[in-house]
Amino acid sequence: MRTRHRRARLAGAALAVTVSAALVAGCTAGTTRPQAEGAEPGIGTGPGRPTTTEEQVPLQADRYRASPGMVAAGGADAVYNYGPTVMSDGGRTRMWWCSQYGSAAPPGDDILYAEANSPDGPFAGLAGERGIPEAVLSGNPGAFDGVHTCDPSVIRVDGTYYMYYTGAAGSHELGNSIGLVTSADGRHWTRPGTDPIVRPAHDTHRDNTYGAGQPAAVYLDGWFYLMFTDTTGRAAGWNGAGQFLLRAKDPTFSAGVQALGPQGFTEVPHTETARTNSLVDAFSADLMWVDALDAFAIAHQTDKGTTITFWNREFTATPYQPVTIPDEWEEGPGLLRRPDGHAPVSVDDPCGRVPIDVIHATVIGRAKAPTDLRHYGLDLHGLDACAEPERALAVLDGFAMPSPVRTMDLVTDGKVVRVDRRSVAEKLAGVVLDERLPVLDRLPVDVRLRPGARAVEAPGLGAGFLLDGTLWPVTSAEVVELNGSPAEPVSREEWEDYPAGPILGLRG
Repeated sequence: MRTRHRRARLAGAALAVTVSAALVAGCTAGTTRPQAEGAEPGIGTGPGRPTTTEEQVPLQADRYRASPGMVAAGGADAVYNYGPTVMSDGGRTRMWWCSQYGSAAPPGDDILYAEANSPDGPFAGLAGERGIPEAVLSGNPGAFDGVHTCDPSVIRVDGTYYMYYTGAAGSHELGNSIGLVTSADGRHWTRPGTDPIVRPAHDTHRDNTYGAGQPAAVYLDGWFYLMFTDTTGRAAGWNGAGQFLLRAKDPTFSAGVQALGPQGFTEVPHTETARTNSLVDAFSADLMWVDALDAFAIAHQTDKGTTITFWNREFTATPYQPVTIPDEWEEGPGLLRRPDGHAPVSVDDPCGRVPIDVIHATVIGRAKAPTDLRHYGLDLHGLDACAEPERALAVLDGFAMPSPVRTMDLVTDGKVVRVDRRSVAEKLAGVVLDERLPVLDRLPVDVRLRPGARAVEAPGLGAGFLLDGTLWPVTSAEVVELNGSPAEPVSREEWEDYPAGPILGLRG
């Protein structure tokens, strides 16, 4: 029988690891430590001057929600289900999580995949019998993740899926490290090598030998952000709890790595640098960027439920008061995020609301494990996310709406494009509104896409529109046809000589 690491628990003054059999994985690090009296739950030792409660903006919450029951579980031989990463992708909700299948090989933790029409499920696999979720990543014998793969975090950038995950070669005392696999579809994964991209720092001695794992990845402004647990880190709590942060423009974190320390981000020679700053006193947390708040959000579990804490762009202050989703939990929340790790935007009130949804393991209705997955959420409201033009452009990225002159205005990559044909705008947009938002009246139109506008295409590079002398590539050649713009063949050299504009169409 295959088993996994249970959470590290306290036994008197010593730390004890409870395991369910001789063969164990290292994929669940521990429980959060008790908060000091008067302390804000979950706030870590961030750089710069700490933000006091009085300085933090209070956020209003409503529309509390919970799925009627479990939304996802593995097949009949799944031992447990936990540690999800959840993606809102083109009308689908896609989810990867940790389980164990007797049918997968080698014995150990497997990463499963399924999808649904909404976070309320039911989540079903795309292959096999009766929609049973499929195991898409298992151990790689002989490598650092030879027995266990767990705790996935998935983002998509420029059409490539990146999965960061916890890997273990065997039992608990071997420790964990963080690996990376890539995919073109989110189901079939390729290992770029046999080594981890993040190893434990071991810059302090602690009884909790879990190591480095439970990653959470976000892509923002050309940077890959990676938050993770490292129980061997200097700034981890006494029981190993803590969340550390690296960023790099290379998704493999093999060059140009920066670590978040007490003085902010600094260049480091490798990912095993000392862990000198913890963002939140927790295990198994998730991270996303919220454009409407111009802030990062971290979801982690506290005694009250799933608590969301906020950090500004440079992690120098906590600009908002924490909010809590009241729920019953067993292990780590997965935030519902867009493919780049950003928060979804409210369709009915994009400037005034932020939906926050999590899926996590729970044992509701049962006395003990195995765990299954359930959805909880709330809306933050009372915001003015479009008060500043720059933030409004970020919030409304991918939105199209009527213009004052019977055309459509499309917001893309910080620009407003006036599109004459509604069918073209609908193809390029992620969300189409029937009524215009007043904020767009304050934003200039950068360029106009008229019917029959000149278009070019180059071998291996696709097609694009030439608008005011700038090349705007499109993600779908169908857009060129819809616009009545026959694409003129050009060489790769000619294509690259044009000044480059933003990409038109849904990107990921």
